[in-house]
Amino acid sequence: MSSAIQIRMGGYGPSTTSFSRGLKLIGDRLAAVLGDQVDVKYVWNIMDFGYRAEDILWLVEHGILTLGYQSSSYLTDRIPELATVDLPFLFASNAEARGAMDGALGRFLARKIEERVGYRILGWYENGFRQVSNRLRAIREPADFSGLRIRVLPSEVQKKTFELLGAVPLKLDLTEAIAMIKDGTIDAQENPLANTVTYGVHKYHHFHTLTNHFYISRPIFVHRAAFDAWPTAVQQAMQDAVSEAVAFQREEAIREDAEARAAILAQGCELDTLPLAAHEAFVRAVQPLHQEAQQTYGKEALGLLNRA
Repeated sequence: MSSAIQIRMGGYGPSTTSFSRGLKLIGDRLAAVLGDQVDVKYVWNIMDFGYRAEDILWLVEHGILTLGYQSSSYLTDRIPELATVDLPFLFASNAEARGAMDGALGRFLARKIEERVGYRILGWYENGFRQVSNRLRAIREPADFSGLRIRVLPSEVQKKTFELLGAVPLKLDLTEAIAMIKDGTIDAQENPLANTVTYGVHKYHHFHTLTNHFYISRPIFVHRAAFDAWPTAVQQAMQDAVSEAVAFQREEAIREDAEARAAILAQGCELDTLPLAAHEAFVRAVQPLHQEAQQTYGKEALGLLNRA
């Protein structure tokens, strides 16, 4: 086994999530195809070992881990073009968003990441549509956000989105956010429902609103120097395994969303769906960001986005 290729895969959630089970599927497929050519091990949740969720980025970039995933918003400070897919109310459905990320837009963004970071991008997990939860009041119109201290991902677009809605957005790593939600020093957060339940937020937040304000993908990335040094057959096996894992994870995300809705209601929380008129009010409130994007992100990125 000493001559086997060492592959260490990591994430930042329990082993039961669709993301972790997707990693396990990748490892199982590699073992089935390559046998003792590879030695695969997993770190399901780096936060269990004192790391921040965002640390997955440098752990893979520096080769401590071979493969990981992270929400694309965490890379917008290094790859400005990624901020295009942080724009609010961008996609109408999972199918539309998946088509964009699997098509020309996703390939363009993958290329931009690889130009600036030591990764190979092999696919896009679905983090999905994000919803709002808070401890203070129901959110049914933009004015209800007034003064709410809300955790957002480390993205200027996401920060500006909630500023336009009247909230006080705080860019925080997940580890910080969980602690502040538990002690009540922030009022609100936004996440897919499955994440809200995975991290126990529904035990602290009574009010949940289905806003669908962002759709976020999680690139699956490998340490480029390691990947490029592998034999072609190993590279292809990894790409094939990741493609299968993406399809699996996306289907599991649908089931996880349904289970999360049930868990939120079982906790005694309120779970509200925005009426059409309210949804349109939110869309109008954040239109300045879309107008600003025309001047910020370049014709190529926006052209691909519009075609998607």
